[in-house]
Amino acid sequence: MRIPRLYVPDATASGAIVTVTGQAAQHVVQVLRLRPGAAVRLFNGSGSEWDAVLLEGRHAGIRLEIGAAVGTIDEPSLSITLAQGIARNDRMDLILQKSVELGVSRIQPLWMQRCQARVRGERLGKRMKHWQGIIINACEQCGRSTLPGLCTPEDYPAWINRHDPASLGLMLQPDSVQTLHDLPQPEGDIAILVGPEGGLNQEEQRLAVLAGFRGIRLGQRVLRTETAALSALAGMHALWGDFRKQ
Repeated sequence: MRIPRLYVPDATASGAIVTVTGQAAQHVVQVLRLRPGAAVRLFNGSGSEWDAVLLEGRHAGIRLEIGAAVGTIDEPSLSITLAQGIARNDRMDLILQKSVELGVSRIQPLWMQRCQARVRGERLGKRMKHWQGIIINACEQCGRSTLPGLCTPEDYPAWINRHDPASLGLMLQPDSVQTLHDLPQPEGDIAILVGPEGGLNQEEQRLAVLAGFRGIRLGQRVLRTETAALSALAGMHALWGDFRKQ
């Protein structure tokens, strides 16, 4: 039976006792139906992971005793930032979840011309909390012990003007001549730029080129925004990264 994994940012050392509340506690008690004495795994999002034992389980909160530290899977060999035009709710959720599973290092949501209406203030805070929850759940499921970074959404022009030309910038562009196969293996960081539904407009593409981004296409078909982002990540790991490891 697979041991459940829980994200506990307060986990720091073997022998400590930690209390977990909120949705994580409710998931343990109501969904997993774990009882005192059950084995779990804890990770703190910074690369450390431990065996643990459930001491007490209530809807209001659970108590866990941290045991021995355990080995963790390696973080992806490629450092990839997904600069994603903010898509509609369910599609954005899918992009976040699957990009974490595919090894993205950080996610930069971007407000672009073809995005839906922007949210600010309290509504933006709620959306960021929701997105962070998706990232945590994806790490719990796939075995990652380090949380990918989630950046605060930015207006596209402000972000693209700060792009570091030392990193490899790739803009997904269906009519581009170049493909991933045409590129040499990158030695540093990679940034993948993906538009929302409808893609980047001509001005956004122009700004990307001025900032040093290269246009690439993924095959002969026009992909939806969620398909494009995940296909690019998988393709890079197949050519240069984790999918090549034995």
